[in-house]
Amino acid sequence: MPKGIAASPGIAIGKVYILEKENFCILEYEIKEEVIEAEIKRFREAVEESKRELEEIKKRVKKTIGEKEAYIFQAHLLILEDPLLIGATIDRIRKQRLNAEASLRNTLKAFPAKFASAQAGFIQERFRDVEDIGERVLANLLKRPTLSLSHLEEEIILVAYDLAPSDTVAMQKDKILGFATNIGGRTSHTAIMARSLKIPAVVGLRDITQKVKPGSVIILDGNEGKIFVNPTFKQIERYKRSQKEFLSYQRKLETLRSLPPQTLDGREVELAVNIAGPEEIDVALRDGAEGVGLYRTEYLYMNRETLPSEAEQMQAYKIVAEKAAPNTVIIRTLDLGGDKFLSHFPVPSEINPFMGWRAIRLCLEKVDIFKVQLRAILRAGSFGKVKIMYPMISGVEEIEKARTILSEVKRELKREGTSFSDDVEVGAMIEVPSAAIIADLLAKEVDFFSLGTNDLIQYSLAVDRVNEKVAYLYQPLHPTILRLIDNIVKCAHREGIWVGACGEMASDPLFVLILLGLEIDEFSVAPTSLLEIKKIIRGVTWEETQKVASELLKLSTSYEARRFAQRKLSRKIKRILKGS
Repeated sequence: MPKGIAASPGIAIGKVYILEKENFCILEYEIKEEVIEAEIKRFREAVEESKRELEEIKKRVKKTIGEKEAYIFQAHLLILEDPLLIGATIDRIRKQRLNAEASLRNTLKAFPAKFASAQAGFIQERFRDVEDIGERVLANLLKRPTLSLSHLEEEIILVAYDLAPSDTVAMQKDKILGFATNIGGRTSHTAIMARSLKIPAVVGLRDITQKVKPGSVIILDGNEGKIFVNPTFKQIERYKRSQKEFLSYQRKLETLRSLPPQTLDGREVELAVNIAGPEEIDVALRDGAEGVGLYRTEYLYMNRETLPSEAEQMQAYKIVAEKAAPNTVIIRTLDLGGDKFLSHFPVPSEINPFMGWRAIRLCLEKVDIFKVQLRAILRAGSFGKVKIMYPMISGVEEIEKARTILSEVKRELKREGTSFSDDVEVGAMIEVPSAAIIADLLAKEVDFFSLGTNDLIQYSLAVDRVNEKVAYLYQPLHPTILRLIDNIVKCAHREGIWVGACGEMASDPLFVLILLGLEIDEFSVAPTSLLEIKKIIRGVTWEETQKVASELLKLSTSYEARRFAQRKLSRKIKRILKGS
């Protein structure tokens, strides 16, 4: 049973269609000096033809699927302007006197070396965009038609090494039951498109293209990330029942879209979403998100080989701000470092990068980069309600330095006569133990707190959360964590500011109820968790969660806390989700 990453929820049962990309046969030959410019012209014409095709695809996607998916193709158009692809290919034609096809192929072959040190899946996924664009230009150079999925005559489960956005545009959506790919993660375009189209998907299956045959039947479980090849009759019947139950459950959850996230005794909290880019906002808002609680801006930097301009950033923030209005969009400033870095950005090699030169520390040193982002955020504030949030704050000094830089940026914008929002609120992510301990001091300096529970747990308990050897020590209900959160919330409320939670705890039904009892004011969750978390909140009284939280604070071990929480809340959660 192949196991991958659950990228888009749902269950599909159907025949396999394997999408095989054509391997271009490319001859490499030396060209005469007098035809170099003609060869460059031929290459540029292929690039321009590729741009025209992408513009057409972008228009079609915007009309038939939505603006957020069309934004993906804008990124592809930018790649066709990138000197690392276009300029490098022209240099090869001119300096090495190679034909255009071979020059482009060699440029594409050199790209993996630029990404080789990247551990973060997002960077590797963006390299697939470069490959997809390269294949399109090659097809135009060779006068070959590009692949189309518009000819499908029966319902199928699409299996591929990977799916580029252009692969999904012309396909007959009503014929696609599910996606299964060898590579990809939850932030890959396959995952994003699948969730937008509400098509079940499993990615990161490694070798699914070798394990299935065209026309064979498979079960695709997008909830658990599983594939069943040539399933038995009993398995098919069982999953058909599960499929009906899932669809029924989703329809019931959708009835909550317009309802407030309010407990049975009237306690109302904010329920927002975490996003990594404009392409995710539409679905979240359709499901009733009250704005964006965490906009992870580092991904604007990570999908490219050059730093994004102020204009590009402003446009990305503006799209989200306009769509979310009148609700708030909380934009976290650049959080590079740790496991997120750029191949072109000179971040030094560190023994422990998670505790090194990253996040706000990097921004306060690279003030020129920080200022560009702050300018873009402030300008986007003219089109909606945005707030700024600084990551990995460890002390008051960092807030003071950031405030000084923000004031300088505001003065510069005023002198230029550039429109911007002058009253943007500023918050701090509390994810470092030192910040949690001096929450009373930090609360006097900012307008809100947001708990980054993933790192707060990791740093407080000295546990590498991706190290399976010590994974058992990663305990969200450790007495230390509960007491730190309790202290943070009390300090914030004494100073009249609110506290949100945007880590994984905020997307887990059990932990949500505990955080609710600890008086968290806002939850920012994964878009796919939004309606389920709303249902959980609407199925309890605030009073009962407060009682559970109060008892948990008295316990001395993680084991006791976990058992107590499960005994008091797990059955109730199951009853709420079943609707009884």
